[in-house]
Amino acid sequence: MAERAPVSQSSGRSLAIQGSSSAALTPRFVEPQAIYNRMNELYDAISRRAFELFEGDGRIVGRDLDHWFKAESEVLHPAHVRIRESEDAITIDAEVPGFSANELQLSLEPRRLTISGKKQSSSEEKKGNVLYSERCSSELLRSVELPVEVNTSRATANLNNGILELTAPKLAGKNIRVQAKSVGAA
Repeated sequence: MAERAPVSQSSGRSLAIQGSSSAALTPRFVEPQAIYNRMNELYDAISRRAFELFEGDGRIVGRDLDHWFKAESEVLHPAHVRIRESEDAITIDAEVPGFSANELQLSLEPRRLTISGKKQSSSEEKKGNVLYSERCSSELLRSVELPVEVNTSRATANLNNGILELTAPKLAGKNIRVQAKSVGAA
């Protein structure tokens, strides 16, 4: 079943998509400071892990970016994004598998979308010897620059089968005609 929420907000306000048993969702606005604090926490976690990787590599200088990118991939879940444009709207599809609506927060500005999420799971099961194990991060942070300004107060979000679809109408822009003139040709 698709989960749907209006993303009605002014520039600089964020919202969390609230999950419920029905298809209608009520957005919960969070202060922009909450997203900023979350970004700082993630930055600290990545830098701690990058330093651990640096120490594990024998403290050899010159692999800073390798350590940082590896730490980032361990801490953050990748969110693949596709942006589609029609005559009157922008649609952003983001892959957020395993995240429910109440675990995601959106911040929509006229030229930027920020998606943040944190899974709340703590189940552990041990049976036999582990031969192979993969982990997927339980946190997500993705910021996308939009190609045109959008109307944040009329945007809608839809979460269905791990795909977050956000549609926002374009702002009616003024078309400015520029006429080329030659200068100093004699």
